[in-house]
Amino acid sequence: MVRDREIGCVELLDHFIARVERLDPHLNAVVVRDFDRARDTARRLDRKRRRADGPLHGVPMTVKESFRVAGLPSCWGFPEYRDNIATDDALAVQRLRAAGAVIFGKTNVPRALGDWQSYNEVYGTTNNPWDVARTPGGSSGGAAAALAAGLTGLECGSDIGGSIRQPAHACGVFGHKPTWGLCPTYGHAIISNAGMADISCIGPLARSAGDLALALDLLGHPDETETALRIKLPPPRSKKLQDLRVAIWAEQPGHATDRAITARLEELGRFLDRAGAKVSTSARPGFDATDAFHVYLRLLCAVLGSRATDEELKSWAERAEKLEAEDVRSSSVMSRSMAPRHRDWLAANEQRHRMRRAWGAFFRDWDVLLCPVIDTPALPHMHDGEMQDWRVPINGEEVLYNDQLFWPGIIGAFHLPATTAPLGRGAGGLPIGVQIVGPLYGDRTTIRVARLLEREWQAFSPPPGWE
Repeated sequence: MVRDREIGCVELLDHFIARVERLDPHLNAVVVRDFDRARDTARRLDRKRRRADGPLHGVPMTVKESFRVAGLPSCWGFPEYRDNIATDDALAVQRLRAAGAVIFGKTNVPRALGDWQSYNEVYGTTNNPWDVARTPGGSSGGAAAALAAGLTGLECGSDIGGSIRQPAHACGVFGHKPTWGLCPTYGHAIISNAGMADISCIGPLARSAGDLALALDLLGHPDETETALRIKLPPPRSKKLQDLRVAIWAEQPGHATDRAITARLEELGRFLDRAGAKVSTSARPGFDATDAFHVYLRLLCAVLGSRATDEELKSWAERAEKLEAEDVRSSSVMSRSMAPRHRDWLAANEQRHRMRRAWGAFFRDWDVLLCPVIDTPALPHMHDGEMQDWRVPINGEEVLYNDQLFWPGIIGAFHLPATTAPLGRGAGGLPIGVQIVGPLYGDRTTIRVARLLEREWQAFSPPPGWE
């Protein structure tokens, strides 16, 4: 509309600002606002529409609070960093601005980005627009809620344990966790970060698969400060549903998944089969799924432990000492893994790479794997007590909260790309998503499949009541 002069950049920005001011009091998603500077940017872009800045010329958008934006606070939900004002833009923010985006605010996160909910002492609790008594997910929960409710046009989030994928699933939008390392994370930090943390990625959330592809083209190339290397991603493996080779992994014994998610995923498999795709419900990578999950937990905790205080590490160690040797619950594996010796990390990394080779062999036979994003639809808010003690109801049983790391973890640990797309509705009409997984650097394939499903299976549908 901007390119066709149907609407001006300021007019479009004011549309989103008006929606934020009217609707966000019920959601608390856009927690840092930069309206005046954004209007200055939009006015400048309106003056130069004949020579547009780039593919996002005039698009109003927000970014996750964890990205540095010059002149705005970045605290990751820590009260002690409440007044931490960034002096520069994260590399991702620079790239989005260079493409013409108008960044008018930042969206809420959990403390330390460490939850599938989005609440903290600084900014409070973000609600899900499908049901404000429920969480929009985390840690990019404010991002997904703002997109679903139409408060922003595009978002940039991050993911180490499902933090792009799970909020997209919980709010019914699209999200893409790129191949690890494809999108530089410089500036996704409270203070500074010269290196990339293992497993952790940044990537887009959007209301369409096409927008994911557009954003990934902007974000997905190396940091020019470090190297002149360029990455040319391979094209999508297939452009039509009937040419796809699809493996469906709808459930895993020992890792409970809501029956509505499993049933809807199986239904999608039957739809793809009728459409002419080659579909298997039994094909799996050549490793034990629980072993792969535990490799993820150990590698994840090495990252989390590096961010922990000495007091927090001591508390984890004391908890680990009380555990029985045969206790392999997720919280127990995590307790033992928060401060690994280097040789322990190397051993886990070797296991990871052996399993990565198994994934590689799997994707010689299959274009994509379709599996759950996480075990449940959006959960009710739960803030009391310790996370490792929380339990969630799944199929009539109480499951440990951190056991939900299974579906995000067996993908993220191995650095694979995964696109979340709408799958349908679960209990109570809550949205649920599908995780579309591809081989390393198969990002264009997973997004393309999301686009095909968007056209022929399930597109984004806005939650009612946010007109």
